[in-house]
Order: sequence, then structure tokens, then C-alpha cells
Amino acid sequence: MITIGIANQKGGVGKTTSAINLATALAAAGENVLLIDLDPQGNASTGLGIGRDQRRSSSYDLLLAGAGLADSVVSSRVPGLDVVPADVDLSGAEIELVPLADRAMRLRRALEQGRDRWTICLIDCPPSLGLLTVNAMVAADALLVPLQCEFFALEGLSQLLQTVERIRKAFNPDLAILGVVLTMYDRRNRLTDQVADDVRACLGSAVFKTVIPRNVRLSEAPSHGLPALIYDQRCVGSEAYIALARELIARLPDPVNVAA
Repeated sequence: MITIGIANQKGGVGKTTSAINLATALAAAGENVLLIDLDPQGNASTGLGIGRDQRRSSSYDLLLAGAGLADSVVSSRVPGLDVVPADVDLSGAEIELVPLADRAMRLRRALEQGRDRWTICLIDCPPSLGLLTVNAMVAADALLVPLQCEFFALEGLSQLLQTVERIRKAFNPDLAILGVVLTMYDRRNRLTDQVADDVRACLGSAVFKTVIPRNVRLSEAPSHGLPALIYDQRCVGSEAYIALARELIARLPDPVNVAA
């Protein structure tokens, strides 16, 4: 099982939308996919149609209540895609993890139970660099970084890469950056093009060729409990995530690394 964390400490950059739709595209491509919802808001779970009554065991229980991975998994509406959902209890996990000696390793140990059941695991991280994101980075083989096409994007990315370097030194020396994906791309906005050009000039081949456009269908789909790829497969947002999934699969054997 290849484990990929989807991380950026900045909120509203498309982490959850990317997690939902990439997981769906990968499952459609024949992969057995596990999606870990590690955001206390639980939006990835909601966006895949998993109601509160279905979240009897959650990522909180996986990290702190001794629940097994198999007991925490819920089947989604998408064939081949299973989910460990999140609920409001996860909001207290940051504090509860602090006194634990193995606080950074909990998710990594829990995922060892799924090595033979799934081929790809995606982790939807919260918009912070706290202990939940640290757990995701320690558990992950690589990171996918959604980056919104706006002025302050590179500043936030620098902070994330510094955190990645600290994780490499302390816990996970093999952690790689699978790539940076530009999100909320608006071709009508000249600033968007400028930011995209700056990011590509700075990071080169680490930036995926596929960009995710601003698209109403991507925003509408979660309210129906469906990935955009099922809600409207022909919309430009869905087509972009299908193309991104192809690029991601092509990079898996040889991720591009980015220095802090």
C-alpha cells in the first residue's frame, strides 16, 4: 500500500476536494483505495455521502481509542473506495496526543494493518501543521500539496516544506513530495497566470502539469454527498481530476523531491 498525505496548512486550497475526487478517480482506475479523513470538520466523509450515523468508529478512535483499522472503515458509494471517517471528537485529538510518548507514530502503526487490503491510501489532512498533520506525514510515503493560485501561496509552501524536512530528520527519512497541484485556477484572472508561472519557475517538475480550475460543479457535488466525478463526470473539474490521477499514477514509482 502506498500512502499519500494531502497537506497544506492553509485552509480553502482544495485539499478535501482533491482527496475525494482523486480517491474516486483512482478507484475507477482499478486501485483499491482507502481514504483517511483526518480533518475534524469531517468534510471528506460528508462529501462521500457518509452520514453522522455511519461514523460509529472514526479516525479519532483509530488514533486514541485503540480501534483497529478494519473496525474503523466504512464503505463508500464508490466501488473500490473505503473511508475512515472523521467526527467532532477529532477536534480534541491534538491536545490528547500531546502527553503520549508515541504521539507522532499512532497513525503509521494503525495503517500497518491495511498493507495487504488496499493499494493506495490517501490522507486528508487538517489545515494546520499540528499533531494530526504530523501523524499523516510520519505515516505517508509521499505528500501531495494542493496550492491555490493566489499571491501568498509560495510563502505558505515554504513553511510546509520546512516542516517536511523536520519530519524527515526526526521520524520519516523517506518522506517525499509527490508533487504540487495548482488549484482554483481561473484563466480570466491575470494574477492566476502570474502565480502559476512563479510556482513553476520556483519548483519546476515538482508541479503537476494538470491544473484544477475553479468550477461550480466541484463546489456543488459535496452537498449531494457525491464526488464531482459521479455528480457530473463531464464537467471541467472532473476531467481535470481524472487527468491528475493519471499523472499521479505515473509518478508513484519515482516521486519528485523538493528541498526546503
